Amino acid sequence: MAFENILLEEPEKGIYLLTVNRPKSLNALNAQTLDEIAAAVVQVGADVDARVLLVTGAGDKAFVAGADISAMKDLTAAEAKEFSLKGIRTFRSLENLRVITIAVVNGFCLGGGCELAKSCDWILASEKAVFGQPEVNLGVTPGFGGTQRLTRLVGRAMALELIATARNIKADEALTIGLANHVYPPEALMEEAMKMARVVAAKGPYAVRQAKEAVQRGQDMDLDNGCVLESDAFALCFATADQKEGMAAFLEKRKANFQGK
Repeated sequence: MAFENILLEEPEKGIYLLTVNRPKSLNALNAQTLDEIAAAVVQVGADVDARVLLVTGAGDKAFVAGADISAMKDLTAAEAKEFSLKGIRTFRSLENLRVITIAVVNGFCLGGGCELAKSCDWILASEKAVFGQPEVNLGVTPGFGGTQRLTRLVGRAMALELIATARNIKADEALTIGLANHVYPPEALMEEAMKMARVVAAKGPYAVRQAKEAVQRGQDMDLDNGCVLESDAFALCFATADQKEGMAAFLEKRKANFQGK
């Protein structure tokens, strides 16, 4: 698929960078952009050597400032339902990608943009980042999973406060409430994101995939079943060459050379 609204690059082997590239509209999400993100996720997922996907927005003003309101304002209820489901499917595919996904938030991260960031495994933010779910200002609710993921990340009361008041928060508050993992100066953001991507990419890829699945699936299980899930993931790792290599390297006091097998 030829991309018009996003860029998909591989700056280093196994590390992909997806950039929403509509800076004139502050990278707003329309149907075509959602389709392109979904196609990029498929492309990254098909690469057996992929280890990390970074997601960001073009320019220094916005990660993604929201869904494209000009494209939404005249939708019927049925059309709005389809647009919502398209966003939910796209972001769910990103969330379920077998590699680690990191949102690199460099500016406004509002509405659909905040929902995009939350569908990544974690968020790195610029000191200039601004987060929010302002949909009630437009007379609508979040539509791409915002009510569900925000609640899981920051708790019911804080999620409902942010959604019902449409209050935007800066990076420091996002860090305090657990929405962002780390905050960096704007000029250091991408460098720090690449550093983190390299750290993840150097680990045993099968083990990372199993850990991601255990965390994601286990969060909605009771503790006993979650621990069974973890035990299964742990055991499966012992069927891999990477487990043999990783433990041998530890005992031999050398760096492991993981092959993803």
